[in-house]
Amino acid sequence: MTFFKKLGVALALSALSASGPALAQKQEPLRIGFITTLSTPAGYIGEDERDGFMLAVKQEQGKLGGVPVDVVVEDDGLKPASGKQTAERMLQDGIKLFTGINFSNVLVAVAPTVVRNNAFYVSLNAGPSTFAGEGCDKNYFAAAFQNDSYSDTAAIAANNMGIKKMVIMAPNYQSGRDALNGFKRVYKGEILAEIYTKLDQSDFSVELARIRSLAPEALFEFLPGGAGINFAKQWANSGLNDSVKMVTTLYSMDDRMIAATGDAGEGFLLTTEWTADMDNAANKQFVKAFQEEYGRRPTVYAATSYDTARLIASALKAAEGDIEGKADVFREALRKADFDSVRGNFKMGPNHYPIQDWFLVEVARNDVGKLDYKFVDTIIKDHGDPYAGQCKMDK
Repeated sequence: MTFFKKLGVALALSALSASGPALAQKQEPLRIGFITTLSTPAGYIGEDERDGFMLAVKQEQGKLGGVPVDVVVEDDGLKPASGKQTAERMLQDGIKLFTGINFSNVLVAVAPTVVRNNAFYVSLNAGPSTFAGEGCDKNYFAAAFQNDSYSDTAAIAANNMGIKKMVIMAPNYQSGRDALNGFKRVYKGEILAEIYTKLDQSDFSVELARIRSLAPEALFEFLPGGAGINFAKQWANSGLNDSVKMVTTLYSMDDRMIAATGDAGEGFLLTTEWTADMDNAANKQFVKAFQEEYGRRPTVYAATSYDTARLIASALKAAEGDIEGKADVFREALRKADFDSVRGNFKMGPNHYPIQDWFLVEVARNDVGKLDYKFVDTIIKDHGDPYAGQCKMDK
């Protein structure tokens, strides 16, 4: 029995929709449950994910893979219980395909019952270790990353730079714990301290004082959204950025965070699987279309969300929109991942988590003096996750 089957209690959802035109056979739109965080200081992340996903739908005039879709959007408020209740209502309403959740603690509450009810979950951001190894399931897919990847790649980068002493810090929830575990597994130097914060923390004076007293060469921190914005500002004000390198992930200094923190992110070294200037045709058209549609440059959240929509589109096309009657066809098409990713090199691993390239970028001034991402190095190619070998799923 899989982790999902042991953990689940029936989920389901209600919502707001954006529907597409019917097929020639008067096919009813396929409803997709899109639960994400739209409120709280992390709400902009959910907005970017929703907008990236909906761009793919708009480009097909209300369809994905030629199949009309109705995307049912709900806010989870960053609360696992709320996400679970919404999912339960959606399942009761007949929805069989889900995506949208940003935070791993919410996903861990939602995904098990989705798959227990023979529905599909395709994650556009969160990639908890919980479902990557022994807890993998044939109806669960992660299209962005496995949570360890943005930290174990940071550890590789720190090793390559010869950094001997570091402090690592993250919120005390699933994704934060995964991030620090990933870093510790790969880093070859000395970890002076492992600091856990609250998920919604805004004041980091105690943590900054501790970091100062430890005098590390560098800090790895995973603090996405509003918490990361507050930390970056306080980090710069503390003066620690003059003596301690920041070797972290782009999820701790995304485009919106750069804009919100002034000069605070300058000099940050970041691991990422994507930036807006990646030189491939799929990415160029995506960035241009997103800017034209929404009037801003897409973040990495929007990019992986767009990829998720295109992945789903490729599978809906193969199954002709019948994800229940042709569930095996739909599932196999998700595994095949036959679409052009904005990230370039991309494929699904045996545990339904991505295998992809990771890069190191620096937050630096561009030609017009604006902070942007400057390519530094390719950290690793065809990078998977350490849990895949533990996955023994039913086909």
